Amino acid sequence: MNNHTFETLQFDVIKEEIAHYALTSQGKEKVLQLTPSFHLKQIQSWIDEVTEAAEIMKKSSSVPVHGLEGIDTLLGSINKGVALRADILMKLHDFLDCCGKMRRFMKDKEYLAPRVTSYIYSIDDLPGLAEEINRCIRNGVVDDYASKELLKIRKQIAIQEERLKEKLQQIVRSSKLKTYLQESVISQRDGRYVIPVKKEYRQKVKGAVLDTSASGSTLFIEPEEITTYQDQLTKTKMDEEAETQKILMYLTGLVEEKEQQIRLAVETMVHYDFLFAKAKFSRAIDGRSVSINENHYIELIEARHPLLGKNVVPLNFKLGSPEHALVITGPNTGGKTVVIKTVGLLTLMAQAGLHLPVAEGSSVSIFQNILVDIGDGQSILENLSTFSSRIVNIIDILKEANDRTLVLLDELGSGTDPAEGMGLATAILEQLYKKGTTLLATTHYSEIKEFADHQKGFINGSMEFDIETLRPTYRLIIGKGGESQAFAIALKLGIHPKIIERAHQITYKEDKVYPETHFSPQEKRELEKQIIINKYQSREKGVKISNSSVPKFNQGDNVIVSPEDVFGIVYKGPGEKGNYIVQIKGKKESYNYKRLTLHIKANELYPPDYDFDIIFETKENRKVDKLLSKRHMEGFSINHES
Repeated sequence: MNNHTFETLQFDVIKEEIAHYALTSQGKEKVLQLTPSFHLKQIQSWIDEVTEAAEIMKKSSSVPVHGLEGIDTLLGSINKGVALRADILMKLHDFLDCCGKMRRFMKDKEYLAPRVTSYIYSIDDLPGLAEEINRCIRNGVVDDYASKELLKIRKQIAIQEERLKEKLQQIVRSSKLKTYLQESVISQRDGRYVIPVKKEYRQKVKGAVLDTSASGSTLFIEPEEITTYQDQLTKTKMDEEAETQKILMYLTGLVEEKEQQIRLAVETMVHYDFLFAKAKFSRAIDGRSVSINENHYIELIEARHPLLGKNVVPLNFKLGSPEHALVITGPNTGGKTVVIKTVGLLTLMAQAGLHLPVAEGSSVSIFQNILVDIGDGQSILENLSTFSSRIVNIIDILKEANDRTLVLLDELGSGTDPAEGMGLATAILEQLYKKGTTLLATTHYSEIKEFADHQKGFINGSMEFDIETLRPTYRLIIGKGGESQAFAIALKLGIHPKIIERAHQITYKEDKVYPETHFSPQEKRELEKQIIINKYQSREKGVKISNSSVPKFNQGDNVIVSPEDVFGIVYKGPGEKGNYIVQIKGKKESYNYKRLTLHIKANELYPPDYDFDIIFETKENRKVDKLLSKRHMEGFSINHES
């Protein structure tokens, strides 16, 4: 399956919706990596898991899936030759505690969800590791009682700090130094205690300057009387750090011994988060399991597009027994595109092991590929028109399609000449069907509807339209092509039946009577105004057009020819039917005056005596003309284009 299909059918949006229900970053990432499978047993297993998880959610909506924060950092730090930090070890303890809660949560769910419950047995109980971490680490740091040696060292540190502070208090309270101090406070610089001394009394206080205030008026000095105490305290703290690292290395060793069990537990908990996210999404869309087949048979009962909410008109859809190609006709905004998008998206979701918003009895087939051409797909980078870019996409579809492919085509053949577009669309549908694809196509072309009526393997469908309210009902009717709603709507809105009858004759090459509805005399008079013909206007078909009614263009006028919007130069005209000969890029063609718009007059471009043969005649013709003007020459002639 390609990304174009996922984006067009909004499968990526569905994954993002499911990811919102995951409780961990790892679970969200696993949801976003979800892809459809092509294996029947695997898909069925996935769906059964979601069904069991949804049953568990009915009993208890709070699943203990958490505690995974920081675990990726821990797993990435194992076997690096360095000790794990205390805070990371605490996160591991929280994770192991979460695993214990999940084990207890799933214990009484085995009768309800045997498949889902079985995963819990892959998580080993690691009480020894959890207890050791809890004994040694408290509040994110190594606890005093982690070892006897650490307890002894920290007691020494407490005593030494107390003695040091007492000595400093004596110094700052001393009347001898009171005059020299900026204030009677004790502070620290780089872990060593200092007193604030006024700059001008630097020589009065013996000791090392460890820092200076921002203004430079205060010096922070370590008095020499306490240097011995400071050095002793620093040494003891180094002993504390060494003992702490020893304990952390001990705990790191215990973790590394259980690395495989921890990794398996993490993987299992992430899978639980992933699984219950799918179950929560199923409950949100009122989803349920569907049967999966490999026979290209699709039956959707009361289906809804999962992104359109619960108030949309449900879709009932059936294809594959025996027809494998559906052509849907109907008015714009009638829901044709929504139908094929719904079928495509629900097929993707089913193959990804998700529940679908459908009624019981629905069935979806497995396809190796789903290929789509929906929307204009205009390629700005390649400067392709809408029609051209869609044909490029169709070419890719024709190359990739086979008998394991679902193809979705929206308004095939649109964006070009209707006759050629219809022919091209029909030929493409024929070829895709020959390739064995399961095919859904929407169209406006009545000819394609007729083609589907007579072509084996094809079936027509239409979007229902309420002619009374002039609104679509958004219901799909399979087995019946859409009627000419344009004629019915026009008649309803007040177009004269005679005009509708003529339109029907032109379109369908047959006569049909459109009866007048009941009108009041006033309404009937207004209606008749549409077909009253002025007595001075000719009723004859093919009558010659009076040149007086035709805009006058002179030879050499620069004109714009529509609808191509190309520039040309008037050669001659007008003819009997108001046609002019116009030269475009050296080639002369006949165009009706209605297609011509004056751009620049000839007298603004050329002098009065300008020889227009320079523009309209070839160099060879002009040379021969010059010779013939002097004398008769046997075998020479000039061929003028008309």
